[in-house]
Amino acid sequence: MTYRQGAYVWDEARATVGVVMDERWGEVQLRPVGGGTEWSAQRRALRLATRDEKTAAGVAADTSV
Repeated sequence: MTYRQGAYVWDEARATVGVVMDERWGEVQLRPVGGGTEWSAQRRALRLATRDEKTAAGVAADTSV
């Protein structure tokens, strides 16, 4: 699966939510919610983050309908 830039994903390897920054060489570059040092993750270890995972990571609730 390909993830769009800015998507919140769950990284199974790190057990954390990351924000998609870029995809290169078969890896996805993520950054922590709220900023910080980016890391690379294998695409197969990622999935879209659930609402509960995003909330726990500090992502504000989506108020759009």
